Amino acid sequence: MNQQVYKIGFWSGLFAFGATLAYVVVQVLQVMEVLTFPLDEILIYGTSLCIVIPFVLEMLALHYVTPEANRFWSHAALIFTIIYAVFVTANYVVQLATVIPLKLKGAVAEVQVLEQTPHSMFWNYDAIGYICMGIAMFAALPVFEKQGFQKWVRIAFLANALVTPLVSVVYFYPHFSEKLLFLGFPWGITAPLAMLLLALMFKKELRHIS
Repeated sequence: MNQQVYKIGFWSGLFAFGATLAYVVVQVLQVMEVLTFPLDEILIYGTSLCIVIPFVLEMLALHYVTPEANRFWSHAALIFTIIYAVFVTANYVVQLATVIPLKLKGAVAEVQVLEQTPHSMFWNYDAIGYICMGIAMFAALPVFEKQGFQKWVRIAFLANALVTPLVSVVYFYPHFSEKLLFLGFPWGITAPLAMLLLALMFKKELRHIS
């Protein structure tokens, strides 16, 4: 197996972990009203966008290091990861490049349909994205062994998959409130942890094949 794949998986995983952790910190500061517009939205969407490419590359590396017998599951996980990437990238680019600049110019009415507000079109884009991230991690479960370090990666992926229904409630509950955000708070632990442990798995396995 090409050692470069393990290295890409490791570094991509570290970047994905760091970006996700940064997003969680910004989200907490926003809820606490430490950050206000436009900085809060720039940082929220910016850190979220920074998760996408590293996470896609991390899951792509996982697919390439997976034994042939389990490639169906790693392939399924990669497909759902790509769905996540497409939907959230569309959302964050629109928010950063169109909505926020026009809001700063006072043209709120012109971008109202594009703004990510509860139950809006781009809110649903975000929901589909993170639900697909959870499904991707669930689909990847058979890839990992139930012993050694892979067991812990498997547990972290399972934990994040189990949090996904809570994330769905936050997005689709008829009456959104900031208190509802706390229901999805476990994601702020399970998602970065899963990305970090997968990255460390790449590093450990790279040592074995070096």
